[in-house]
Order: sequence, then structure tokens, then C-alpha cells
Amino acid sequence: MKKTVVINVVGLSKNLVGDKTPFLKGWAGKKHVRAIDPVLPAVTCSAQATYLTGKYPEETGIVGNGWFFKEENEVKFWRQPNQLVQSEKIWETLKKKDSDFTCANFFWWYNMYSSVDYSITPRPMYPADGRKIPDIYTFPSHLREDLQKELGQFPLFKFWGPATSIEASKWIARASKMVDAQNDPTLTLIYIPHLDYNFQRLDSHHPNIDKDLKQVDEICQDLINYYESKGAEVILLSEYGITEVERPVYINKLLREKNCIAVREELGYDVFDAGASEAFAVCDHQLAHIYVRDKSRISEIGKLLGELPGIEKLITGEEKKEYHLDHERAGDIIAIADKDSWFCYYYWLDDKKAPDYARTVDIHRKPGYDPAELFIDPDIKFPKLKIGLKLLRKKMGFRTLMDVVPLKPELVKGSHGRRPESTGDWPIFISSSKGKEATLKPVAVFDEIRSAVLSE
Repeated sequence: MKKTVVINVVGLSKNLVGDKTPFLKGWAGKKHVRAIDPVLPAVTCSAQATYLTGKYPEETGIVGNGWFFKEENEVKFWRQPNQLVQSEKIWETLKKKDSDFTCANFFWWYNMYSSVDYSITPRPMYPADGRKIPDIYTFPSHLREDLQKELGQFPLFKFWGPATSIEASKWIARASKMVDAQNDPTLTLIYIPHLDYNFQRLDSHHPNIDKDLKQVDEICQDLINYYESKGAEVILLSEYGITEVERPVYINKLLREKNCIAVREELGYDVFDAGASEAFAVCDHQLAHIYVRDKSRISEIGKLLGELPGIEKLITGEEKKEYHLDHERAGDIIAIADKDSWFCYYYWLDDKKAPDYARTVDIHRKPGYDPAELFIDPDIKFPKLKIGLKLLRKKMGFRTLMDVVPLKPELVKGSHGRRPESTGDWPIFISSSKGKEATLKPVAVFDEIRSAVLSE
């Protein structure tokens, strides 16, 4: 088997490989560059599950970054157990070919309790005093201590939230090399998230975008030079391309106005009650799953949503098979945004009634994806002072709410999830293999990785 490394550079597309990424431009010029026709939805969990199994969401069950867990009557995002992926993974397939095969997974999602040989994934600690302490979950467990002793604490707050920076990607890259030097796995999967941040925060002409591309180019250069010096076959790919948007779409506000969404008043806030709601949307970038309790009302709800600006298409019934989303976890109606829009999860009609978590970075409690977590509320006059005082209170053991996230979804400038109009904005696949097709289907990524390892 051939030592193989797959570097997943989030948000990278053909349009971004050029003068701003001089190393990647030169390296890709010696390889074969193909676009990946993105899976629907083109979001982290669905794309990664498809790449690693060769199956669409209709078989993996990963219909988004989150969905409505019907048995629990709760919407849950960013779950981590690998058992949620309902298809065989590439490392399991390759292990059957050769019992000596080993795999390392560094920060690809659904990485907990997996059957890989080495894994690292973010896993904060949540003490009873309300703090959130950066940490990781690893297998074997000793890696957790070894890595953080050598590299320092994993910079969780640089991985997601208003303080995101290149430091998280640098940490992941250094950790991957450290584990590789000690264990030499056959297949290594590496996640480099940095482009995910400013491409959602800023427009494509902002000067910081060039800086981000340069920083990612340098990390890729370091990783590729390291692994190629060890004789590894390096594949570089992405999950989606991020395109500019200008309009948040509020499906849940409309459904709330039509008395379809139920809330509980808790401490003066409107708290979403999925189990008691007649219909609601789980919003995930540019795709939303709409769950309808009374199935006889699906057509009625669909007509209601059809009048909402920003929705390009509604998928129901047998049509879900055409889009490979015919799975019990998927919504009764699936909405796809138009190219200028994305779906905002907000369900409250008055910001004064917004739940306390709405103004915080809280990816697990929110019943939808919230890119506003990348911002600090511009209405806060002295944000660094406010954050510093709150951190001091936390360190002293006091409970405090880090409520610095704005309720201003119009700040968001980029999104993904639908199939972009231009192939230049599709996810990218760079390898030594020319392949038979100029454009890869997302399920074919599995075959490409397998072939690289088997030297076919």
C-alpha cells in the first residue's frame, strides 16, 4: 500500500488557486486539477461523509451538519460519534485489504469513537461553573496529553468564533506531522479550516482575503513538502466553495407568524420547542430541512414557503431521491436558497425575546447554523474591555454570559450549501491521477483515495 495524505482545505476552489497562492499554483501545475460536483448539501459533515464512504446522504444518513432527531424531539448540530455515519468508511474498506493498514484522522468530522488508528478532534471541557475550556479528544488517549504538552493547548477559540485565526490550522498541521513522525500511518486525513472564516465574514475584494490565501498556501507548502519527502502521495481537496451572499432568509419567522412554531417562555426568553411545533426549518447555510408534523399539511406549508423571497427550489416526496436526500433524517420539505441568499435559523419575532444563547458562540444549543458567531457585535463600544472583564469573572469562578455575538445576520457576506453557478467555485481535487472524467462526482472521491493507497 502507498502512503497517502489527504489535505482538506476548506473553501478552496479553482478560482482561488493563483497568484495569491504561489506554492499551490506551482504544485498544482505539476498535478491534475479537477472540480468536484458538490454533494447536496455542500456542507462539512455531508461532504466529508460522502468522500469517506463513497455514498450519498441517502445512505450515510448525514443530511447536513445537523437535523431533527425525531426520537428525542430535538434539533442537534455538530454531533461527533462516528456511528452516526451509516456506511462503511474508507479505512474499514482498506483494512480488509491489508491488516497492516493504518489510518490517522486529524479533525475531519465524526471522529469520536471511530475505527481509525489515530484521531484528534476538538472537545472542550465544560466545568459546572459555566466555563468552556479548550481541549481535544484523541485516540489513543495519551495523544491528548502528548500533543498539548508539545504544542500547547489546542486554540479552540481560534478554531471557531469571532477570534478565529490561522493559529488553529497551524496547530492541526503541526499535530499531524508529530503523530506521523511517531507512527507513520498509511492514510492520513488532515483538515485545514482557515478559509472558512473570512470568506463568510468579508466580501471577496477585502484585502484580508489575500492574507488568508497566503497563510493557507504556506501551511500547504509545509505539509506537502514534509509528506512528499517521506514518499507519500498527497491529495489536496475541498468540501465546497464559498460564494458571496447578501440576503438572509427567515423561514422560521414566517412559520412562527403562521402559528406553526411553538416556544416556551423561560426567564423572559422565547425558547424553541421542536417537539410541540407543527412545522419548522433546520437551517444549514443554503439548505434547510423543513419538518412537518401532520404530513397532510406538507403541500400547504410548501405553498407558503414558495412565496418567500430567496428560496430557489423546494424538494418534496419522490423528488428527494433525485437529489440523493431520501433519508428518514431529512426534512419533509427541503429548501435550497438562490445564489444570493442563505437560511437564518431565527424564529423569534422580537430580539428582546431572543434566547440567551443567541448572542453567544453556542454551536450545540442553537437549532440551526449561525455564521453570526464569527462576528463581535459592532454596537458594543469597547468589545475588548467587555470580553476581558467577562473572562476575568470566569477565571474567578463566576458564571457569566459571553454575549458578544450580534443579532445581525446581514453582516454575513459568504455562504455555501447549494451548487454554485460557476464550476470555478466548486470544490477542488488535486492529485497525481488524471482520472477518466474532467469533473468528479462527490462519491468518486472515495474511489480516488482508495486507488491512491492501493497504487491502482
